[in-house]
Amino acid sequence: MSIQSSLCYIEQESKVLMLHRVKKQNDLNHDKWIGVGGKFEEKESPHDCVLREVGEETGLTLTDLRYRGLVTFVSDEAPTEYMHLFTSSRFTGSLRECDEGELVWVEKSRLTELTLWEGDRIFLRLLEEERPFFSLKLVYAGDHLTHAVLDGSPLPLEPR
Repeated sequence: MSIQSSLCYIEQESKVLMLHRVKKQNDLNHDKWIGVGGKFEEKESPHDCVLREVGEETGLTLTDLRYRGLVTFVSDEAPTEYMHLFTSSRFTGSLRECDEGELVWVEKSRLTELTLWEGDRIFLRLLEEERPFFSLKLVYAGDHLTHAVLDGSPLPLEPR
């Protein structure tokens, strides 16, 4: 069985809204910094899902949405996940407290200093480079990235 999810990186000037996952027990993403999003509900499209999740987690309503890529996560500890990746730079509403973690506006230049999944570093770089729509496969053993494939071609991984 596989999982479908949507994730959005919301940008404002030189900052990105990041979620520090520190509030939920038994959280696969515990203490990691991620974008805002979550799993599909019945009959949702990737756009429906990301708009609902961002609204629920932040109180913001996205007014422009760019569908940037599809990330396939393969893990020896969890079902395969197909994550639809978005960015947005315009929204309405006011930021509110999130029950999944702490929401923080982080300078783009400081993103790599955060505790991120190894594969997130790859797709954050692709987003920053304004790469056209991409397909990225990330293979994990536990929390260690063992293999990455971008648009069908293997990527070299940084040594640990």
